[in-house]
Amino acid sequence: PPASQNNEQGSTLRDLLTTTAGKLRLGSTDAGIAFAPVYSTGTASGKSGRTMPNILDDIIASVVENKIPPNRAPKINVKSEIKDEPKDDKCIQDDCSKRYSDIQYSWICDKHVLWLRDHKNSNNWKLFKECWKQGRPVLVSGMHKKMNFSLWKAESISLDFGNQQADILNCKDSIISNTNVKEFWDGFEDVSKRQKVKNGETALLKLKDWPSGEDFKAMMPARYEDLLKSLPLPEYCSPEGKLNLASHLPGFFVRPDLGPRLCSAYGVAATKDHDIGTTNLHIEVSDVVNILVYVGIAKGNGVLSKSGVLKKLEEEDLDDLLRKRLKDSSELPGALWHIYAGKDADKIREFLQKIAKEQGLEVLPEHDPIRDQSWYVNKKLRQRLFEEYGVKTCTVIQFLGDAIILPAGALHQV
Repeated sequence: PPASQNNEQGSTLRDLLTTTAGKLRLGSTDAGIAFAPVYSTGTASGKSGRTMPNILDDIIASVVENKIPPNRAPKINVKSEIKDEPKDDKCIQDDCSKRYSDIQYSWICDKHVLWLRDHKNSNNWKLFKECWKQGRPVLVSGMHKKMNFSLWKAESISLDFGNQQADILNCKDSIISNTNVKEFWDGFEDVSKRQKVKNGETALLKLKDWPSGEDFKAMMPARYEDLLKSLPLPEYCSPEGKLNLASHLPGFFVRPDLGPRLCSAYGVAATKDHDIGTTNLHIEVSDVVNILVYVGIAKGNGVLSKSGVLKKLEEEDLDDLLRKRLKDSSELPGALWHIYAGKDADKIREFLQKIAKEQGLEVLPEHDPIRDQSWYVNKKLRQRLFEEYGVKTCTVIQFLGDAIILPAGALHQV
């Protein structure tokens, strides 16, 4: 309610803000206020006019100073506070089909993922915005058609940067070693040149986040520019995009690593154990766009043929449209993703702790299987997760040139 209708100062958050904003002591060095406010107006003589702090410490200090009783019932006009409930899925899809008839798109994974099929359509971002409000992943295909493909070939990167040192992860036993990048790239498509582990098996290696961020830009300027001009939905994904909020945060914020970073890994097709992944289940703290810029075709003993790889993928719980893409000879599948909504994180965490106990593993109180990235949830476990906790896996195949855009908080493994 407006302040004029309520004589009790600070009974609602809105009331607190409006009635105390001009009364706080700005720039105080008292222990109770951690930071000086970042916004204020005043005169050159130092006499303060009306002030508008936006630091949480100031507001907290005001609450403490005014000793607002914690048991005072807030007086809230319920009608004015109620927000519109989100529309159901069918309503959203029907509405989109009418409003965005000029955009080529489909819904996949039981209508949970938006697939934008024409990367060149300048109106894509309008439909993307509707989907993004719901916290849903988005797939944009064909990005490789905008890129200089020769820059991203394995032999090209090896030739330019083979003498660099980097961290290489053995995905099966999580052992990290620092070695020449050339060793990794030499075995990228030639299985005979890959490292062997103790039992003679071929190692499943991953070049972990190399290079990343400013190093990427400094080390690979041509590839950096090629990537930036090829980003999907530039309004959101480009560093200069008007809707890319993270890129426009003021300098005093601690920013997450916004990349870009190059993630390269051998496929599991050449390994005996197909129940492991190159990226275990985890959560990113910022929204992520992942573009598959190159798919190598491994050759050598023990490698599945192309038909064998396709058969393996067809055993997954796939959407009909993804099965259709697998049969298209012009499409090249490269990565298998399993994605979960952020709202299911607690259920998944509880499930993985339960499985760990079943397997006789020690589960410490501070252990978080998602934060620690210690699990790749295989097919058998994914089925149990659905049967025991009602959590359904969203399975996506990423083809060459596909960009997968994930909202912060979405769980995923690759």
